[in-house]
Amino acid sequence: MTSLLRLTLALLLAAGLAGGARAAVGFQVAVVADPDGGPFELAIWYPTDTPGSPQRLGPYVQQVAPDAPLRGTGLPLVLISHGSGGSLSNHHDTAAALAEAGFVVAALNHVGDSTDDPSLAGTARGLILRPRQYHLALDWLLGAWAERGKVDARRIGGFGFSAGGFTVLVAAGGVPDLRRIALHCVVQPGDPSCRLGRPGDRLPQGPIPWAHDGRLRALVLAAPALGYVFVPQGLASLDMPVQLWRGRLDEVLMHPWHGEQVRFALPNPPMHAELPGAGHYAFLAPCPPAMLAAVPEICIDPPGFDRAGFHREFNAVVVRFFVEKLR
Repeated sequence: MTSLLRLTLALLLAAGLAGGARAAVGFQVAVVADPDGGPFELAIWYPTDTPGSPQRLGPYVQQVAPDAPLRGTGLPLVLISHGSGGSLSNHHDTAAALAEAGFVVAALNHVGDSTDDPSLAGTARGLILRPRQYHLALDWLLGAWAERGKVDARRIGGFGFSAGGFTVLVAAGGVPDLRRIALHCVVQPGDPSCRLGRPGDRLPQGPIPWAHDGRLRALVLAAPALGYVFVPQGLASLDMPVQLWRGRLDEVLMHPWHGEQVRFALPNPPMHAELPGAGHYAFLAPCPPAMLAAVPEICIDPPGFDRAGFHREFNAVVVRFFVEKLR
């Protein structure tokens, strides 16, 4: 890890608050119904007094206590949205760090834009469904989950990576203009994201009924995608605190078209971290050997970048941001 990255993380840590005693981590998986898009899985991490044991979650192994009793009441909640073609497991280490610090954390599998079902990845319909599914996940956690009474509905944060950053921005009240995608990809054909999406995808007629959720109070955005679709006024209503991360060597969402556009479109300056030596996938949990062999393109970082070391610091900074902003 470079000295500049260490300094950046140290400054961000200094801006946060110290966490309290750490708990063990409980874990559950639920299924949430969506009449318009099909059911989706929701993973939930939470503090518990039950010691954990190694448990498999997709390609990863995590130290959790399955279906253990939840510890505490009035707990803050953070909902995670994964990147395009990703999975609810991709940020399990960040989720566990938050749960250890006393948060309830959930992550959903986006129908049509996940590892198991990429059928809508990069399409207008996939982008429209994402914040709808995010909103339904919050509804389920606060309305149907057996432990809903132990969550403080006034203390809810959102975490989004890549297309998940787009999702969280829309859920928090952002209004994107998807017509800008085709125009951007004509003007900036060198943007690698244009090869991943479908810029010619047909848009629905009339105004898009974006699903917003006024319950979000603070956001963490890691390499958010499609920042240019929110320019110039699409984020004008987002007055909550935001922590914004960008890898300087991001090879998928290249500077300055994505995170930088979000940075300057927000009405209040976000807490901003630009990481030298970090590529796009640096924010995913470190890959186990089998995952490294299967998908090396998302597991191998630029030379000199220590993803495991970075995540120890990254998770601490994210925890302290939410501790402070969701007090």
